Amino acid sequence: MHALVERLYPLCRSITGDGVRRTLEIVGESVPLRIHEVPTGTEVLDWTVPREWNIRDAYIKDASGARVVDFAESNLHVVGYSVPVSATMSLEELRGHLHTLPDQPDLIPYRTSYYAETWGFCLRESTLAGLPEGDYEVRIDSTLADGHLTYGEHVVPGRVPDEVLVSCHVCHPSLANDNLAGIAVATRLARRLAESDPWYTYRFLFMPGTIGAITWLARNRERVGRVKHGLVLACAGDSGALTYKRSRRGDAEIDRVVRHVLRTSGRDHEIVDFSPYGYDERQFCSPGFDMPVGSLTRTPYAGYPEYHTSADNPDFVSPEAMTDTLETCWEITRVLERNHRYLNLSPYGEPQLGRRGLYGSLGGRSDTKQAQMAMLWVLNLSDGEHSLLDIAERSDLPFATVADAAQALRGAGLVKEKGK
Repeated sequence: MHALVERLYPLCRSITGDGVRRTLEIVGESVPLRIHEVPTGTEVLDWTVPREWNIRDAYIKDASGARVVDFAESNLHVVGYSVPVSATMSLEELRGHLHTLPDQPDLIPYRTSYYAETWGFCLRESTLAGLPEGDYEVRIDSTLADGHLTYGEHVVPGRVPDEVLVSCHVCHPSLANDNLAGIAVATRLARRLAESDPWYTYRFLFMPGTIGAITWLARNRERVGRVKHGLVLACAGDSGALTYKRSRRGDAEIDRVVRHVLRTSGRDHEIVDFSPYGYDERQFCSPGFDMPVGSLTRTPYAGYPEYHTSADNPDFVSPEAMTDTLETCWEITRVLERNHRYLNLSPYGEPQLGRRGLYGSLGGRSDTKQAQMAMLWVLNLSDGEHSLLDIAERSDLPFATVADAAQALRGAGLVKEKGK
């Protein structure tokens, strides 16, 4: 995963353009993607697909011809969607187009102007402070023209058409945690799920933030009802604790599953309520769609000083943190996959488990008592109405222990699966 972050990091991405296409091409080497190209001017809900932006070079040269700001050094140096510029101007004239972080003088900020035609450069405050008065050559070799918005989909077929949606944004340039780590974790999760014969169909979306989700929703209204659970995956590689942001519903199954996984795993974590600000969960959870989609991050957006700066580089994210995020996602899918309802076939009195060898069927565990309690809870609450997650929450037992107990009882003919 970290190698993928390093490979994607130099690419200049935006909400459209060749950087997005190249990113999806590289992701497609690991998981096959269906690529969608949506033309400029296409109406998508209340929005319109914008013109496509591409950039070849950009710089500011001083009187000696030296590049004091150079796009080749960092693609963060140019404000995203900057229109073409070729001019000579004084430093005083130039200042209105320069963006720095005075409180972080050695970092380059990330800035965009998607929907207002302008131009600008981002640079270190320390660099700006060292520029003498005088004239500077300013060049942005970019194009802003009719083209396409590009996004990719990868589907892991399941045994049922009901879907789990996993979404991550691919529009940011050289920012490792936000969101190359999310892309890397999603890619590895998709590969693991493909090897697991899943119950659900898993749909992975790799698309530009905001306008990408809006475009997908506009083009997939008939599919929205199939999505039973969803996660927006971002900021997946920093050293902070995991944070889960609930769906708009607040008590959707995905909200309960993530809460259970985080609580029983012993991981440091925080669970926060939904708000209509953040990543693309706010599009999926807009009131007209109200999809059961939450957001999983480590440190949330804007919650770490490296956010949207040149310090969000491959050294800021770690293989260990990405692996922990991946394992958390995997554990979430394990609960979603096994969270069925059962019906007790011997509901009058407690059946004799000992003569059926059930206490020993889960042998080898150090928590035999816990396994026994799980079987009793499953028998008592398997009325066709309670799911295994309901039972795990009420009994305060780990979901896996409850699911294993249900499987053992099913094998003994004491319960039958009723479905989701």
